[in-house]
Amino acid sequence: MSRPKQVMLVLGIAAVLTLLLASCKIDDASALRSGPSVHMNSTNFVVSSVSIQKGQSLTLINDASDEHVITNGSWDGSVQKAAQEAGAPTIRLTITGPQSQTIGPFSTSGTFHIYCTIHQGMNLAIKVQ
Repeated sequence: MSRPKQVMLVLGIAAVLTLLLASCKIDDASALRSGPSVHMNSTNFVVSSVSIQKGQSLTLINDASDEHVITNGSWDGSVQKAAQEAGAPTIRLTITGPQSQTIGPFSTSGTFHIYCTIHQGMNLAIKVQ
C-alpha cells in the first residue's frame, strides 16, 4: 500500500473513532457529580443498601416498566412502616416505567430507610458517611 493510501486509511479510521466517541457523550454531567445510583427491577431494589457521602444525592433508576411509589420508611414483613429518620430528606415520588429520579441531598450522617409502597419487601437502607 502506498504512503498516501496509508495516511488516508489512518485519517478515515480516526474520523470514524471521533464520531463514535462524540455519540457517547453524557447529556447531563450533573448526574455524575451528584452521587451514586441504585437500580430497581420490577419488584425490588437491586441492592438492599447503599453507602454515600454526606452531601450527596442518590439516583434511583427504574429498569422495568413497573410503577414504584417510593417514600420514607420500610416494610416490616408484610406491614408498611412509614417513618422518617431525623435528618433524612422527605421522599415522596412515583417512578413509572424506565426512568430515573434523584433523591436528596443527604446532609446528615446516619442510616435512612426508603421503600416502595406497592411492592412488599422492597426496602433500601441508605448509609450516609
